[in-house]
Amino acid sequence: MSYRGFARQLLSPALLGLLLCAGVAQAALKPPEGYLVPIDKVKKGESSKGCPAVPTPYTQALQFRSKYEGSDKSRSTWNADSDKAFRDATHDIFAMETGTARLVMQFMRDGRPAQLDCTLGWLTTWAKADALMSQDFNHTGKSMRKWALGSMASSYLRLKFSTSHPLADHPQEAQVIEAWFGRLADQVVSDWSNLSLQKTNNHTYWAAWSVMATSVVLDRRDLFDWSVGKFRTGASQVDAQGFLPNELNRNTRALAYHNYAIPPLAMIATFAQANGVDLRGENDSALQRLGRRVLAGAKDPSSFQQKNGKVQEMTELNDTRKWAWLEPWCTLYPCDGDAMAHKRNGEPFKSFRLGGDVTKVFDPSHDQGEGGGDDSTEAPSADDGA
Repeated sequence: MSYRGFARQLLSPALLGLLLCAGVAQAALKPPEGYLVPIDKVKKGESSKGCPAVPTPYTQALQFRSKYEGSDKSRSTWNADSDKAFRDATHDIFAMETGTARLVMQFMRDGRPAQLDCTLGWLTTWAKADALMSQDFNHTGKSMRKWALGSMASSYLRLKFSTSHPLADHPQEAQVIEAWFGRLADQVVSDWSNLSLQKTNNHTYWAAWSVMATSVVLDRRDLFDWSVGKFRTGASQVDAQGFLPNELNRNTRALAYHNYAIPPLAMIATFAQANGVDLRGENDSALQRLGRRVLAGAKDPSSFQQKNGKVQEMTELNDTRKWAWLEPWCTLYPCDGDAMAHKRNGEPFKSFRLGGDVTKVFDPSHDQGEGGGDDSTEAPSADDGA
């Protein structure tokens, strides 16, 4: 007789249920299956691109000017001077985010040992410097911290979980990098906890995504549970028509910010699903409703204008790269019509904030050609910054 069969004879149904649930809760966290794929091919020799210089680790105060400096409470009026100051001050952080994604994509495509050495060299350099850990920060600074963690941890996931086991011969580097990720995640949790609903918006969702990616890297249930909790808060904010009230407050950029709020929520839901937590139905399928509202808004933004009285700025929505969230979203809900059209029109999606090769992870059947195109990810956009 099996252990479970024997246990059923000896234990009450209630106690047995608690024990079995405890066993499930202890299962190691894992990413969606697309992160387990092996390296495409192993090429010999050095890459012609070599190893780029590591961006200077950012260890200064995380005090940055906002691109919306001088705007009213809607935070929707762009300030060119302050945006330039922000870009200049955060140059190395953005370079680290985009560069890490690019290096991982190159290695997962070509499998050259030197590419892996380069990637780990970048990450260990920043980890040993304890970069991005300053306790002197403002809102824009803590925003950069969580964005950077999400970018790096979600790229690193592909190295951590690939069935090619590229990290097997690099235990010391992995230990240093992962310990740093853990410190960053703990700080992000501190930065974005205990906010009122009025202050809980896309920033909190992106913080939750960075913590979710890190929770799986480190197999930390406390981080996983925090992220799931923030998803549920986000889902509870979606109204019956699919609007997010705090993003409607962004005036002419309300639709763009609805679109910007979806990617982290969709990623969290797919990672939760991979670990036995089904978030698709939260608040009457809020994530599906939100996605449909944005898709409808892209086709006809009048519903957003009717809701907040502002003609919508459509530049961001016309950028096909801004629809990368459809890859995870379409694994959760039926994907046809406008959703599929936007998805096929933009593929293959590569987003550094979502870990690089989004299409390759979530829709590997999509024909990406030799190498899946180039290794570029979308440039930092008007939504970056705070």
